[in-house]
Amino acid sequence: MYAAGRGVLVSPTAATTGRCTPIAASQVPFKSARRVNQCPLTKSARTSLDRPSKHSLLHGLRRRSPPMQQCDRAVATRASSAAAGDALPTGPARLEKLADVLTMMFPLWALVSGVVAYRHPASLNWITGAQFEAGVGTLMLAMGLSLTKDDFRKCVSNPVPILCGFAAQYAIMPSLALAISRALGLSPGLSVGLILLGCCPGGQASNIATYVANGDVALSVIMTAASTLAATVMTPLLTSTLAGRFVPVSTAALAASTVKLVLLPTLAGVVLNETLPGLVGRVRPAMPLLAILLTVVLCATPVAQVAPLLALHGASACLPVLLLHTLGYFFGYLLPRVLGFGERTSRTVSIETGMQSAAMGYALSTKHFADVLVAMPSAVSILFMVWIGAALAVVWRLVPIKDDRHAA
Repeated sequence: MYAAGRGVLVSPTAATTGRCTPIAASQVPFKSARRVNQCPLTKSARTSLDRPSKHSLLHGLRRRSPPMQQCDRAVATRASSAAAGDALPTGPARLEKLADVLTMMFPLWALVSGVVAYRHPASLNWITGAQFEAGVGTLMLAMGLSLTKDDFRKCVSNPVPILCGFAAQYAIMPSLALAISRALGLSPGLSVGLILLGCCPGGQASNIATYVANGDVALSVIMTAASTLAATVMTPLLTSTLAGRFVPVSTAALAASTVKLVLLPTLAGVVLNETLPGLVGRVRPAMPLLAILLTVVLCATPVAQVAPLLALHGASACLPVLLLHTLGYFFGYLLPRVLGFGERTSRTVSIETGMQSAAMGYALSTKHFADVLVAMPSAVSILFMVWIGAALAVVWRLVPIKDDRHAA
C-alpha cells in the first residue's frame, strides 16, 4: 500500500512485520493507488517509517547524508563568501570595477568640467599648447594599448566602412549645417560658422567615445586620420561651395599634426600591446579612466579660452549647434544600418560623424574671419559636442551588441 504523506510503497505485510519493504510502483493497481490514502497504517508500521531499521533504504540514506544543519551552515558560508567577494573585490578586479563605475559617469565629468571651465577660466588657462598636444598624444597611446595589428589589418582589408564614414563626415554634416542655418534663418556670421563646423573632420574625442561605447576603436582611429588628412582639401572646398567663403587650410601643417598627435601614438600603443602583452594586460584596466580624465581636461581647456566670447554671444548658437550634433549622431548611425553594417560599426560611424573637430573650426574662424559670430558655433560645439557624445556612449555601453559584422 501507499503510506500517506510519505511517498513510500509498502507491502501489505508491513503492518504485521514492522518492516517497510518497498515494492515497484508497477505492482500497485491504479484503483488501489487511488484508495491508498484512505487505508490507515498500524502503529508499528508508522513507527517503522519514522524510525526505519538499520537494514532499510531510508536508514542507509540518512547514515550517508550529512546533517541538515551542517548543510545549511555550509551553504550559508559559501553564500556569504560569494557576497563578500562581489562587494569587496581585491587587486586588479577592484581597479577594473572602479574604472568601470567612473567610465559610466563620463557625461557627468564632461558636463562638470565644461561648467567649471566656463565659470572659472583661470583654472585651466595655465595649460600651454605643448601640454595640450602631449595630452592628446597620451590619450591616443591609451587607445592604442587596446588594439592589435589584426584590428588594423581587418579595417584595411575591408575599406567599405571607412568609405561609409567618410561619406557621412563630408556629406551628411555639411548638408545638415546648411539646412539648419536656412531653416532657423541664422545671421550670415552664424551661418558661415555653422557650415565651417560641419565641414571640419572628426575630432580626437570620438576615439575615446567609441572606446566607451564598445565600438570599433581601430576603425575610429583610421576614420579620424582619414577625415583629418582629407580636411586639407574638403574643408576649404565645401566651405567655399556652401558658405561662399574660401577658408584656406595648410596641408602640410594639418598632415604633420595628424601624424604626430593621432597616428604615431596609436601605433606605439599597438606595438607595446604586441611586444609586452603581460605588462599591458596589468595596466589595461586603468586605461578607460585615464582616457576619460584626459578627454575631460582636453575638452574643457578650449572652453576656458573662449569663456568671455561665450558669455557675450554663445546663446545665439546653442540651438543650431545642438541640432547639428544630435542629427549628425542620428544619421551617422542610420546610414550604416541601412547599408547593412553591424552594430559595432554603426556606433563607430555615428560617433565619428557627430563629433567634429571643433577646435580646428574655432582656430580657422578666428584666423580668417573678422566677424566674431563666425567663431560662435565652434566655441559652443566644444561645450555641447562632448557631453552629447559621452551620454550616447554610456547608453550604448549598457546595450549589448548582438551582431558584429562589417557588412551584410
